[in-house]
Amino acid sequence: MSKDLASFHDYLLKSKRILAVCGAGLSASSGLPTFRGAGGMWRQHNAMELSTPEAFRNHPGLVWQFYSLRRHFALKAAPNAAHYALAQLARIRPYPQFLTLSQNVDGLSDHASHPAKSIEYLHGSLFRVRCMRSWCRYERDDTSDPIAPALEVDEEEPEDGWRRLEIDELPKCPQCKTGLLRPAVVWFGENLDSQMLKRIDQYLVRPGQDPVDLCLVIGTSGTVYPAAGYASKVKAQGGKVAVLDIDCSVRHEQAKDENADWLFEGDAAKLLPEMLEPIIGSLTALSRPPGKAKGQAVGSVDISDIRLCPE
Repeated sequence: MSKDLASFHDYLLKSKRILAVCGAGLSASSGLPTFRGAGGMWRQHNAMELSTPEAFRNHPGLVWQFYSLRRHFALKAAPNAAHYALAQLARIRPYPQFLTLSQNVDGLSDHASHPAKSIEYLHGSLFRVRCMRSWCRYERDDTSDPIAPALEVDEEEPEDGWRRLEIDELPKCPQCKTGLLRPAVVWFGENLDSQMLKRIDQYLVRPGQDPVDLCLVIGTSGTVYPAAGYASKVKAQGGKVAVLDIDCSVRHEQAKDENADWLFEGDAAKLLPEMLEPIIGSLTALSRPPGKAKGQAVGSVDISDIRLCPE
C-alpha cells in the first residue's frame, strides 16, 4: 500500500467514475459524540442495545430520549471541510461520474449541500421519521428540536438523568393515529432499503458505462456490510482503492483485506480536501463573520466560510 499523494492525484485525474464510502470518521471533526467509545454507553445504557426494534417496542420513551439527544447535537454541529470537499466533487463530477455512500445519519452531508442525486444514505437519517406500524406508510422529514415537548434536551442533565415518559408524551403518527413515530434509521436487525441497494448495484455495474475506477473509503471500519463490500467490488472490476482513516494502526489489516492501493492516516477534514484538490481546487476557510456560533470543533466550517479557489 502506498502513502504517496502524488501517485494518488495522478490516478484521480485519470478516473472517469468514482465511488466514496463514508463512515463516522467523515464527521469526526464536527464534534459529534459517537457513543462508541468508553464502552458505547449513554446514561448507563448500551447505545447499541438502544438501536434495535425490540428496544423501541419495549422502551420507546428511553429510545426516543437517546435519539432526541443525537438529533439535538447533530443540529448544533456544522459540516466540516471533508463534507464540503465531497459535495464540491459531486458538483464538478455529477452522477454517474461520482456517487457517495454514507453510513452516517447526522445530516451533515445534506447541510453541506451535497447534491441529492449523488449520495445514498445507507442507514437513513436522524431527521426523517416514520410510523412504527408496518402497515402504515407515513413518513416525513422533521428537523424540529424537540420533536415533542417531553423530549426537550437538557445538556446539563446528569448521566443518570433519563426520564420515564408516558406513551402520550411521545410523537404520534398523524395518519393512522395509533402508532408512534420512530426515527427512520436502520436499526440492528433491520434490512437496508432494497430499492437503494438496487440503485447502488446498478451504479457499480452500469451497462454501457465505464466501470468504477476509484473507491474512496473514508472514516469507516470496513466491517459493516454491505458498505464494507463495495471496495472489493470496485477492485474486482479492475479499479483501485484509497483508504483514509484517523488511525491506520487499527485499519491496516482491514485495508489489506480490501486490497487497498493507498492508505492515508489523519483527519478527513484535513486530508480529504488535499486528496481531491486536483479536481475541486482549494477549500479555504475564511474568518468567521460576526454573529456566527462560537465553539465549533476544529475542522468544522460553515458554508458561508468556504471559498473555492480553482487552480
